[in-house]
Amino acid sequence: MSDLYTELTTRLQQAIHRSFGDEYQNVDPLLRATQDPKFGDFQANVAMSLAKALKRKPRDIAETICANAELKDICDAPDIAGPGFINLRVLPGAIARQLLTLAANDRLAIEKDHQPQTVVVDYSGPNVAKEMHVGHLRSTIIGDAIAKVLEFLGHKVIRQNHLGDWGTQFGMLIEHLIDSGWKLDAGQSIGDLNVLYQEAKKRFDDDASFAERARQRVVALQGGDADTRALWQALVQASRQYFSEVYARLDVTLQDSDARGESSYNDSLQATIDELSQKTLTQKDQGATVVYLPEFVGRDDKPLPLIVQKSDGGYLYATTDLACLRYRIKELRADRVIYVTDARQSQHFAMVFKTAELAGWLDHHVTLEHVPFGSVLGEDGKPFKTRSGEVVRLIQLIEEAERRALAVVSRKNPDLTAEQQKQVAETVGVGAIKYADLSSDRVKDYVFAWDRMLAMEGNTAPYLQYAYTRVQSIFRKGLEHYEKMDISHLHAAHIEIHEPVEKQLALKLFQLESVLSQVAERLEPHRLCNYLFELATLFSSFYEACPVLKAPSEVSRDTRLLLCELTARTIKLGLNLLGIRVLEKM
Repeated sequence: MSDLYTELTTRLQQAIHRSFGDEYQNVDPLLRATQDPKFGDFQANVAMSLAKALKRKPRDIAETICANAELKDICDAPDIAGPGFINLRVLPGAIARQLLTLAANDRLAIEKDHQPQTVVVDYSGPNVAKEMHVGHLRSTIIGDAIAKVLEFLGHKVIRQNHLGDWGTQFGMLIEHLIDSGWKLDAGQSIGDLNVLYQEAKKRFDDDASFAERARQRVVALQGGDADTRALWQALVQASRQYFSEVYARLDVTLQDSDARGESSYNDSLQATIDELSQKTLTQKDQGATVVYLPEFVGRDDKPLPLIVQKSDGGYLYATTDLACLRYRIKELRADRVIYVTDARQSQHFAMVFKTAELAGWLDHHVTLEHVPFGSVLGEDGKPFKTRSGEVVRLIQLIEEAERRALAVVSRKNPDLTAEQQKQVAETVGVGAIKYADLSSDRVKDYVFAWDRMLAMEGNTAPYLQYAYTRVQSIFRKGLEHYEKMDISHLHAAHIEIHEPVEKQLALKLFQLESVLSQVAERLEPHRLCNYLFELATLFSSFYEACPVLKAPSEVSRDTRLLLCELTARTIKLGLNLLGIRVLEKM
């Protein structure tokens, strides 16, 4: 029991079942933390929701539930207020026991899911021969946080980086590569490849004969021409090396082995279309092969087609995505497939998912989820760009964050060595970028504002990182002034909760498990960010109101030290799951 909320919910559910029979098994007791401590710590509002079905007064229902609830070891006797609110006040002894349980467990007593799943998480997805830019930021960061949380909760997570490494643009790139005499080598910079792409695109748009040769080069690539394939492989390898460098700078967990490009599904595209056709899901429309889904209509109220093969025999993104999804279900044996992409692709994925369902690829246990996100905006409310109007490169963004963080660190901590300042700046700068993104409700656009994200106050990574270092400084001071103070003994110490803010902090610590469950279920990392900010804010109030090292008694000191330790561990775990590091000194 790491989460009193979950334990109380379970016990109230059991009481409802005992009170009203099997029909009411697992009814949500509608338990919530109270806004005002004078009403207790938790309040259950289920009695009002059951009144109509049971044809009884809510207060009578509440009294029956309380009579059948086994809560004596956790709470004072329940208090029924108003028309039927059940107010619960947790016993200090139960809180103390639970604090010690958390302290003694390296996972803060958070259990792994009893029914682990194989979860494929598709995120990042940059294009070969192009630099990653701010448009790749959200998918990469949100996807990585979701993968880390699911993994921590015991699921088998298969990360998939769906690289754009196939299609017409590669005929264009390779043909220009040959014409211009470019020499690709292992140390090729992505900036060079970006220039190559821009030059090739201009020729493709302006020169009809070059465009035709580029199309023929695509045919050669798809047909397996050795020389063409060798140049394509060189482009892919140089890009993948660059992607790995960016991921390392961003401190995300994607590895090169997680990359699986569009090209890897090339041999299964026709088989995918054939299967859809055999199941009578396709039809011809002006020579193209399409899937019509009645649920999806255009402005003219006519069904929208999902085109899986062009009239000239060419394939499209939808074809690749269907083949990819088929592979993930049949070969990777995924129970849950999660796609983290721009919200503008919502309809596309909804149509792909529906087609997969109609094709019979989804067993009853397989779920497909699109995790859409909004755009990154500048402070002018428009898409975030450089002053010259160009898209912001991701490496450029990271370097700017580190530069700005270094300026703050060197001003506030001039005693740190240059190397220490650099390490702090890297951790704070990257953490600030990631947290600013993750703390926003992902479905909404958010404004990229340097001053706000690097601020030491408010819901920011630096504020949480500083809260962690503040706890570390308490323990350092304690070891300096109390030679006999042994931190390890706290896990077996006698703990007593007396002050209201001690209780509030403890109850907040117990909420982590339910918060992580919500993140895993709803795929919304901002819920974890909000929890960590609330915890750090509450710790600040506790720190101001309750002297730790100068507590009135040894028991009180141990209690407060334990609260400090658990707060630090919780912040560290939470930030790590978001992909953000902490610092011992800051």
